[in-house]
Parts: sequence; C-alpha cells; structure tokens
Amino acid sequence: MSAALLDTFADALWLEDGLSKNTLASYRRDLEQFALFLKKTPLEKAREEDLFSFLASRKGKATSAARMLSSLKRFYGWCLRERKVKADPTLKLDPPKRVPRFPKTLSETDVEALLAAPDAGTPLGMRDRTMFEVLYASGLRVSELVGLKLFEVNLEAGVLRVLGKGSKERLVPLGEEAVDWLRRYLKDFRPSLLKRKSSDHLFVTSRGAGMTRQAFWQNIKRYGARAVPRRRPARGADAAGSRRYLYDSDLYARSTRTAQATTCEAPSARLTLATLN
Repeated sequence: MSAALLDTFADALWLEDGLSKNTLASYRRDLEQFALFLKKTPLEKAREEDLFSFLASRKGKATSAARMLSSLKRFYGWCLRERKVKADPTLKLDPPKRVPRFPKTLSETDVEALLAAPDAGTPLGMRDRTMFEVLYASGLRVSELVGLKLFEVNLEAGVLRVLGKGSKERLVPLGEEAVDWLRRYLKDFRPSLLKRKSSDHLFVTSRGAGMTRQAFWQNIKRYGARAVPRRRPARGADAAGSRRYLYDSDLYARSTRTAQATTCEAPSARLTLATLN
C-alpha cells in the first residue's frame, strides 16, 4: 500500500508544482526511510509518537533533519487533503534550529586556477573546461548545466535556452569567452568523445552518455584539490538538496560584459562554479 501511496503522492507533486525528478526522488527517498522504520505499519497509519521516535533515532546535520521533516509535513498535509488520514500527525513537529551559513568567495587567483585546471588539450579536459566556463558565465544550476541539449544552445546569439525549476523556460546570455570555448569543444572534441555515436546532450562522457551531477561533482572535487589545495571541497552545488554559490562581481563582469542580453533574462547567480570552503 505504501508504494502505491508514494506513487500517487509523487504524481500529485509533479502535476501541481512541476517539481523536478531529483526533487521528487528526494521526497520519495525520505518517505521510504520512514516506511522502513515503521516496518509493518502503513504510512497512513503512522502516529505522532512514531514520527517523534523516527526523528529522534536519526543522526546527522540539522539541515538533513529539516529536509526530512519538510518531506513528512508535505506528505501528511497531502494525505489529509485527500482524506487518506483523519489528522495530520506532523502538526506538533517543529523544524530544528539551523545556524546560518554564508558562502565564502574564492579569490580571483583561485577562480582562474580552477578554470585552468582541466587539460584543454584532451577531449575530456576540453569538455570539463568548457563546462566550467559556461557555468561561470551563466550562473546555471549544476542540474541545468548537465541537462543542456544541443538544440538549446544558440552560439550566434550567445544564449542558452534553459528549462529550470517548475519547468519554467528562460534565456540565459553567455559571454564571448564561454561561446568561444563552446565552439572549440563542439567542433574538435565532442565528436572524439562520441566515437561516431549520436546524442542530443551537449556535454557527454567518454561512453557517449550525458553527464550527471554526480560525475560533475567528482570533477570539481578533483580539480579543486589540484588547483586550490588549501580549500576543502564541500558538498557539490545542487546536490542532496543543498546549494551554495560563489560570487565575484569583478569576474562576473569579465565574463558577461559582452553578452547579448537585450532580450534575455539575467543569470540567476553571478557565479556558480561549485562549493569550496
């Protein structure tokens, strides 16, 4: 019963809010953990004391606890609305207090070192350098970057067509530098990665498949350790429900001052490379 209930809940979230697959998967993963804790008790039969016991048994950061509680409240609020439960068992549950965390910026030297870390003379290195440059110039979320398709790139106009959260589409301008890296990658290096295979993904792996957030995070971790060894990489941007941004207005101005933004929406962030702290 719980699996069918979660399917219906996920479908409702997608229809009502247009949530992404990653967000829906996060909700489902949290609720499946609670279902395992309940053992033979169905989710819709859970009591208030079950929720208190479950949350008390979990170890981890306050951010993880807050996300779990948010998933539970959203689920039982929906169950109450759909008359699958008589009362919401999460009403007396309060989210844990979280210490505010503020993003730390990289120096101009650090950012330049990170951008230059990939070996642009190899297909994989050129792909990674191009991804850094596009992310740097546009302020895309990592999930948006790895999900880019060929038909969403207009090099002549210097813009990207991005499908973001809530299935909302926007145009994002690129600077001349990012456009130049894209041209070189598409002309001379992407065909080498595909090895005569076909793919509509802009950024591909050596096996011809599209890049993933996890693979990009591993690249950031590897290049960051090499280029900025004194900084410890934290969890990747747009990963596990946590996203932190690096901002540097001078560097952003360098990459976007030539962007053709007369009819385009401005990037959502000035610089989104990764999380390094």
